This record gives sequence, C-alpha cells and structure tokens, in this order.
Amino acid sequence: MYFGDHPFGESRWGVHFDGQLRMEGVADTNNQVLLRPGVNFDVNETVQISGGYAFIDTKNLLDDGSRFDKPENRLWEQLILRQPIGRTRLVHRYRLEQRFIGRVEANAAATGGRVAGYTHQNRFRYFLKATRPLGESSRAYAAFYNELMVSFGNNVASNFFDQNRTYGAVGFRFEGIGSLELGYLLQIVQRPSGMVFEYNHTLQIGLFSSRPIG
Repeated sequence: MYFGDHPFGESRWGVHFDGQLRMEGVADTNNQVLLRPGVNFDVNETVQISGGYAFIDTKNLLDDGSRFDKPENRLWEQLILRQPIGRTRLVHRYRLEQRFIGRVEANAAATGGRVAGYTHQNRFRYFLKATRPLGESSRAYAAFYNELMVSFGNNVASNFFDQNRTYGAVGFRFEGIGSLELGYLLQIVQRPSGMVFEYNHTLQIGLFSSRPIG
C-alpha cells in the first residue's frame, strides 16, 4: 500500500493519493486493486478536511473456479483530527462514502462477469490510529488502529454492520521520505445476507509519505 498526503509547498492545500494491491494466499493471486485520489485542506495543525474519488476492482470467484472483475466507483469526504498525548500520537478519521457497486448479471459464468448496472450504497467509517516511538530517540515506532464501517441507505438490507479492521504493526521513519510499516490486519466482514461473517488474516505492508510538492 502507498498513502501520500502532499501539500503544495507552504500552502494549506495539497493532494492525497493511496493505492493498494490486495492479494490472496502468499501473494500469489490478485484479489483487489484500489486507487483513491483526492484533495486536502489543512484547517490548522490538528484538523484536515479532504474529498475525492476512488476506483476499486475486485476479482470475484465463481463456483467453477473462474474469476471476473467487479468494479466499484466511490465519492468520499473525510475529517481528520490529530491528537498528541505525550509521546503517543492519535489520529481520528471520520469518512463518508457514496458507493456505486457494479452489479454483475446473474449468469456471470456465461457472460464473463458483464456489469449490468450499479447499486448505490452509503457507508460511514470511523478510524482511530495510535503511534508511539520505540525508544527515546528511535525512528522505529509501534502502531495500532481500529476501523469500524457501517452501511446505510435504501439498498442496505441485512448488513448495517459492514466490517471492522484491527491492525498492529511496527514502523520505521526515513528522513525526507516517509515511513514504512509492517503489520497484521484482522478484517471481519458481514456479507450482504447478514448471516455470514468472513474473517481475513492479512500481512500488510504500507509506505506513508507527506513530502511537499514544489
């Protein structure tokens, strides 16, 4: 994963971009690609507002073992609050998404997963992340976050609770570049029926950068 928040020089304005490649198994099967550009505005040192667009392509698995692409387009708006507590740094992120999820024809195996239209859903996400240096002056640090997602709107039937992500990692800051994190993510997903829960155990590698542009 790459997460970038890049201000325009000394301006309060900047650009956001994150790109994620999600794999199955031991990185042997492509499961999902996510691209999320946006625009940031820093209200002050602790408050940032952002908005943008996201494209997600998921490889859905059919009963016969074949796969097809299921696209999703999103609009998103968010508020970030930064809260230092001693040597611990907290980040609260409140994000609202308008999701347009590809609806694949019922005979997907015969049509190759042709998209027949899009279903609109809304989703709210609350993310809390804590980071703390490991040692007095070390560039290494520990990180933890939890993110809760809930869906709402006319097209949400039984899965108001969408998913929860819990993450723990160690990171290292590189001067002038950003930071690299390696950690474990537990994702709990409620499927649309509301009766089935999916548990995904994930090794997560992320590069984070906030280098100014210009």
